[in-house]
Amino acid sequence: MNDKLIIALNEFVHVGGSLVVIIAIVSVLTGIMREYIPQDALQQKLTKHEKWGSLLGAAFGMLTPFCSASVIPVTMGMASVGASLGTIMSFILSAPLCNFIVLAMIYATFGLKITFVYFVITFTAAILGGWLISKSPWRNEIKRGDELEGTKVKTCSDSKTSSDCSNDNASSSRSAPTQPSSCGGAVNPEASRIQNAMQGAWSLFKRIIPYVLLGAVISAFSAAYLPAELVEKYVGGDSFVSVIVAAFVGVPLYLRIEMAIPLLNVLIAKGMGLGAALALIIGGTGASLPEIAIVSSVLKPKAVIAFVTIVLTTAIVGGAIFQYVV
Repeated sequence: MNDKLIIALNEFVHVGGSLVVIIAIVSVLTGIMREYIPQDALQQKLTKHEKWGSLLGAAFGMLTPFCSASVIPVTMGMASVGASLGTIMSFILSAPLCNFIVLAMIYATFGLKITFVYFVITFTAAILGGWLISKSPWRNEIKRGDELEGTKVKTCSDSKTSSDCSNDNASSSRSAPTQPSSCGGAVNPEASRIQNAMQGAWSLFKRIIPYVLLGAVISAFSAAYLPAELVEKYVGGDSFVSVIVAAFVGVPLYLRIEMAIPLLNVLIAKGMGLGAALALIIGGTGASLPEIAIVSSVLKPKAVIAFVTIVLTTAIVGGAIFQYVV
């Protein structure tokens, strides 16, 4: 078999396999969260603090050590309870760019000063990006309801409390004793809730997994066929052009942070500027093609454009700061 095809296959298995596992775990956790946390109460809290939505979304993302792909089940849960696009946008920008694992790895490699500046740039961009889109005509460009859940069968947890569900079960069993309740029966309410949570998790998993596999394919072919010499040629030196090129070169790549840091060390050793290096990591971890494909499962096209624009702008501006100021 061709060596490049072997590389592509190994990358697909590694990326696809790890993402499938992560998506499965987070989908289960999200299903449980949506079943056991009162949806109406959560929606009221999100609405109550809407003016702080972008800040809260960015802060929550910082505490969520996942890439964009794996935060989508959580994002779907947020969308289903009415969180604004501004809050969600800040969350999906912050989660891959400035979560505590990313900051720890940058600190271990570049030191405290670089880490602090990187955090300020990315966290500010997440807040500002969410705030700007919340004030724009695109603030409703997010999938909700049937658009989000597809053909999911409605369960009691979607719109009712546990007591309502139990009442409906009892009523259903009285009026039609030979047919099972859609909520799993009233004999064991706890088992019914777990069943509902798992049904919700499976629905989310099925909705997301095609995007995950597409992302794994794109990542595999990028790893195998994107020439390293091309990257070195156009992002070497200290010119501002190298920062712009690095930000855009990062998009076809799927730069998991554990892969990105060793890559940056190699590129910097070969003459790549610090600004271009940081622009590459912001562009690659924030808005790679695989992650754009996955984010599209939640955001509508205009919001996807805004997401990519914010990440690329952050990469270029941040890279320039590192290149000429830090």
